[in-house]
Amino acid sequence: MKTQYITAAILSVMIFNPLTASAEGKDGVAAVVNGEKITVNEIRKTYDSTPQIKNQATFEQFYPQAVAIWINGEALQQAAKKAGVESTEEYKQQLEAMKNDLASRVFLKQEVEKKISDNDVKNVYNQYKKSFKSQKEISARHILVEDQETAEDIIAKINKGDDFNELAKKYSKEANPNLGYFTKEMMVPEFGEAAFKMKKGDVSKKPIKTNFGYHIIVVDDVRDTQPITFEQAEPQIRAKMAQELLPNIVNDVVSKSKIEAYQLDGSTMPTTNETK
Repeated sequence: MKTQYITAAILSVMIFNPLTASAEGKDGVAAVVNGEKITVNEIRKTYDSTPQIKNQATFEQFYPQAVAIWINGEALQQAAKKAGVESTEEYKQQLEAMKNDLASRVFLKQEVEKKISDNDVKNVYNQYKKSFKSQKEISARHILVEDQETAEDIIAKINKGDDFNELAKKYSKEANPNLGYFTKEMMVPEFGEAAFKMKKGDVSKKPIKTNFGYHIIVVDDVRDTQPITFEQAEPQIRAKMAQELLPNIVNDVVSKSKIEAYQLDGSTMPTTNETK
């Protein structure tokens, strides 16, 4: 359960950290909490088994925050044991409920995996590639200000050779000017229309007005979208297939069970499998 808690915590607070950490720690140890070792290997195992994290960050980016969260988890676990939580009735009740829930989830996972073959996954991916329609996308930066006059002054400064990023730091309402890659439909109409009329290296000749204010755009790159790789798509495909299979698996198990249900007054309650 500790690993599940840690994984969820990392997913909820992960901010990419430019600092990197040695994958080996100190002789394989990432941290020591009151004498209890946390190894680099156990952190790496969680990273390798969690596609949501692997798709967002390298292990080196993941590691520093993972260590901090593992330390918190270990310290709390030790404090709970010291306080005698494991001997309380509340703990025992919740542990039993968690065991039952875990058993059900493991059973469902195993049943789903039996029904999803590698060929099925590849076929879905091939269908996706076959139906994929490439779109134009651009990578751009922008400066966002409140009024047209300021925007025009900034454009004049850019034309004189002032650095775009430095001007963004000084004037823009948004801290990060980089918008990354996007398609036309991903932006508000006024912004999308203006940006997709520009070429690589172009800077707005006049401010673009939207509901957010006035934008100055510089286009860094123009390209056609490409289908994601099989490695990127596989976890999503398997998750979608599992979601579609789960109701049938549950219904099948229930339909084969002998069930008796009763109303509050003791009368028989109809069940979905009573005719089976």
